[in-house]
Amino acid sequence: MDKGGAAYGRFLDGDNSGIEEIIADYKDTLILYLVQFCGNLTAAEDLMEDVFVKLVVDKPKFKQKSSFKTWLFAIAANTAKDYLRKSKRKSFVPIEDLENVGAEEDLLSEHFKNEQKILIHKCMDKLNPEYKQVLYLSFFEDFSNAEIAGIMKKSTRQVENLLYRAKQSLKSKMEEEGFNYEN
Repeated sequence: MDKGGAAYGRFLDGDNSGIEEIIADYKDTLILYLVQFCGNLTAAEDLMEDVFVKLVVDKPKFKQKSSFKTWLFAIAANTAKDYLRKSKRKSFVPIEDLENVGAEEDLLSEHFKNEQKILIHKCMDKLNPEYKQVLYLSFFEDFSNAEIAGIMKKSTRQVENLLYRAKQSLKSKMEEEGFNYEN
């Protein structure tokens, strides 16, 4: 059992420090992952909180068929998809979101200190959502194709094909931005 799974097991057994450990270990990466879905730091933070609320309130069973991180990211993906389905009915932007635009850039710059990673991330923003998701999970979270398949509810072969097409699309976007592959 991995560290997250052990902490979740302790939480389920009544040790609240387990959930605190999970939040400390995964909150930042979950926010950055969820931004890929909603394109908004404030919404991503809210969704991250929703994921942890689900863990605390619903206490879903972790069956250890995957790593804890894979399982947690699958919950986050489902939470984000529910949010997007509900938000399609709404077409307003809260004023708080407009105030936090700079905060999102600060978070992204802090996380992606390397200039090439910043360029990759900006080019990824121009891709379709599935491409962004598969690239993020592969490049920034180092998930295997099998783990990505579990998170995205696809077969491993579908993930391999999606990853190939996403890389091709990203390469095209990066060439448009003048990225030099020789360095």
